[in-house]
Amino acid sequence: MSKTLSKKTLNKSFWNWFFWNGCSQQAESMLGMAFGQSMAPVIDELYDTKEEKAEALERHITLFNTEAQVGSICNGIVCGMEEANANGQCTPEVINSVKVALIGPTSAIGDSLWVATIIPIMLTICLSIAQGMQPSMAWIGAAVYLIAYPVITCILSRKLFFFGYKSGLEGMSSFMATGKMDILTNTMNFLGLLVTGALTASYVSCSIPFQIVRDVFDASTGETLTDQVIFNADNMINGIFPSLLPLLLTFGVYYLYAKKKWSPMKLMVLILILAAVLTAIGYISGYYS
Repeated sequence: MSKTLSKKTLNKSFWNWFFWNGCSQQAESMLGMAFGQSMAPVIDELYDTKEEKAEALERHITLFNTEAQVGSICNGIVCGMEEANANGQCTPEVINSVKVALIGPTSAIGDSLWVATIIPIMLTICLSIAQGMQPSMAWIGAAVYLIAYPVITCILSRKLFFFGYKSGLEGMSSFMATGKMDILTNTMNFLGLLVTGALTASYVSCSIPFQIVRDVFDASTGETLTDQVIFNADNMINGIFPSLLPLLLTFGVYYLYAKKKWSPMKLMVLILILAAVLTAIGYISGYYS
């Protein structure tokens, strides 16, 4: 008689992963202990002897790492493979090989889809909600994020878990082979860059506080107008290219961090020095008077 995992066991396996995937992360096995915790109810249902259960659990507490939300598809696939192994249709060696093979693609896809795209989009929306509210109601933006984040995370992670279980490795491989995964990844990368640009324009502030102030004679009235701004560097730049300076500052920080390997502390010191210099120029030129 073939062994089949019950819906109750699959749900328990998913919830174990969803709630505890980051609780035991450490340098030796990364998410290995959490993966073993997720597989524990599956192993209990599929195997009869203590020796079989110990052997199965031992292979699932080894090194494993992924992006936890998208990575739930790995748990689903392995649940299906453990089910096949219990019925003599798979081997432990194949299960271990598949787990290792899934680390790379699920980590890359998860980081670009979830960490670099969905989370920034949700934060942008919620920050906009908070800014649009009265100060006493700004907490609504944070509340929306606190509710939306776990709900969307749960829906995405759960669907991927059961997709992995039902479709198996073949389903994921065929999905990637059709090119749909590349289209999805490129689309998410594009949206991520779009959100980054919007965040830069909205929340990064940089200006050149330099202006020339002179007394100007008005020939039409015969009067001298005092302290008239005849040149403003910031207005001139924004008139040609709005938000150019925040964009250049963002590119500069990215270049120093990603290409020159500057530490965040060095970058913060540089920005503080730049802010102090520009502020001094602003007071000298009368920009802040």
